[in-house]
Amino acid sequence: MAAEDKKQPIVIKRVVKKAGHHGGAWKIAFADFAVAMMAFFLLLWILGMTDERQKAAISEYFQNPSAAMGISPTPPHPTEGDGASPSIIDFEGAIDMERAEEMAREQDEERLESLMEVLEEALDKSQALEPFKDQLLLDITPEGLRIQIVDRENRPMFDLGSDRLLNYSQAILGELGAIINAVPNRVTITGHTDARPFPSADYTNWELSTDRANAARRALVAGGMEGDKVGRVMGLGSTVLFNREDPEDPINRRISIIVMNKEAEDAMYETTAVEYDGGETIPF
Repeated sequence: MAAEDKKQPIVIKRVVKKAGHHGGAWKIAFADFAVAMMAFFLLLWILGMTDERQKAAISEYFQNPSAAMGISPTPPHPTEGDGASPSIIDFEGAIDMERAEEMAREQDEERLESLMEVLEEALDKSQALEPFKDQLLLDITPEGLRIQIVDRENRPMFDLGSDRLLNYSQAILGELGAIINAVPNRVTITGHTDARPFPSADYTNWELSTDRANAARRALVAGGMEGDKVGRVMGLGSTVLFNREDPEDPINRRISIIVMNKEAEDAMYETTAVEYDGGETIPF
């Protein structure tokens, strides 16, 4: 049989075209984008449903004040019993405003108590403050931390009948200014006099107490306190005596500095108003 009569095997060659491999990186990027947009719209929703007071409470809760001067924020207390931390957002996305305000209030109280401890420690360690411990009175009031600098017999804060601070009074207020500046709270400064009538009819204890409060403000700022922390400066003359039994007691001559809590600060802005033509009254 001839060679050409032999059957040749049939070879079929298949070419498989493989599609390019794109990977799944785009899925991760898209998921990140979706989460970011969801968070953005959640933020817009929260801002839209809250009033100014609630926004302030949320802002206060998430703030992390400076730990300068030994004052640091205290983390929220965990819920007793279950070991879980309280949350101002529940699983359905609702904001517990009452809880947020409560947390802000607790943090505010702890901050002022820490400030009081720092001041007490400074009285023991500071060469400028230690000799005048009996003239610095500290206490917590419903409005916040009150710091009173009082006159003692033969050791006044100011020149007689004047708003000029003596050197050691300037040093005391300078030390206080640096310490107070470590907290975000605002302050009120009030001047007081004793009940002795001022010799001049044109310049009374009202003017004197106000001028002394303003002199104390300048000394605090010179010591390191930011000027915009001052919420109010006023003089009350002899209307609020420290020693009511003896209206002429030197201790009645004093400067009172209150480091306000949030409630006192809000109340200050609510009650301070300017009246415009037409009888409209708006917050100051």
